[in-house]
Amino acid sequence: MSKRQVLSALVAAMLCGAAGFWLLTAPAVWHMLRGQTAVAKVSAPRLENGQTLFWAGGCASCHATPDQDDRLRLGGGRALPTPFGTFRVPNLSSDKQDGIGAWSEQAFIRAMREGVSPDGRHYYPAFPFTSYALMGDQDLVDLLAFLKTLPAVPGRIADHDLAFPFSFRRGLGLWKWLNLGSGPYQTQTGQSESWNRGAYLVNGPGHCAECHSPRDVMGGIRTSLRLSGGPDPEGGAGYIPNLTSHDSGLAKWTAEDIAEFLKTGFTPDFDSAGGSMASVIKNMGYLGDADRMGIATYLKSLPPLASNKPAKKAP
Repeated sequence: MSKRQVLSALVAAMLCGAAGFWLLTAPAVWHMLRGQTAVAKVSAPRLENGQTLFWAGGCASCHATPDQDDRLRLGGGRALPTPFGTFRVPNLSSDKQDGIGAWSEQAFIRAMREGVSPDGRHYYPAFPFTSYALMGDQDLVDLLAFLKTLPAVPGRIADHDLAFPFSFRRGLGLWKWLNLGSGPYQTQTGQSESWNRGAYLVNGPGHCAECHSPRDVMGGIRTSLRLSGGPDPEGGAGYIPNLTSHDSGLAKWTAEDIAEFLKTGFTPDFDSAGGSMASVIKNMGYLGDADRMGIATYLKSLPPLASNKPAKKAP
């Protein structure tokens, strides 16, 4: 084979690879192959359930407008510094121009399950759609209905500040093939109703694994170490605790201890939640006792996984 033929073959292979990449990462193609946004038969929106899911999902913790006290004013704007760059939380209020007030149920479900915006762009996984993908149609319809009852807050948020290659959104299509499951949550027949409720809340709307798990170099959760703790996702020096029954996690806590902590923020040793967990406790306080016990029941059932927390250096 001549040099010209080898070069032509290499160019053809590169073009085919580029075309394949472009197709596989296109939100429209990805939606056609993996999308699940068709709304099944659901009842009229249940606002009380939507409110529960709002607090379980911690929406206010990220989307509430900074520097004001009303946690239901979801104008966004909070900056999230990470090793990949700075993400800025969008407006989630009912404002029809700058928020989600004009979104359809299908658009909302696609955003939550597929991480795709109404205008067809990939969302970055700083928005934990990999967890929200487990949520069912009825719950998502209920959540959207509740969000639309909250105050409209005008104001468009600036775009993220990310360096290349992370600023190239199209590449997120490949990331999704590796990290986004099929969802929604399937009830485990061999487990109790309380356990299933807890599993759903922890892994779905609660998105606990997004902070409490280590990640690979591409930012995907390491599934073999899920919920065993991980570095602060915002790039801080802290380490997010292990939630499994390992000695470095919740081995010495009872289910009642966990449920009480989620309600009051006090540990069995009478310490109190701090940092970002304090905001989570505020959210969990709006849940019912049965939901908090379900979360506790599920967490206590997790097999022990050793934390990857780095050992402290000797002074």
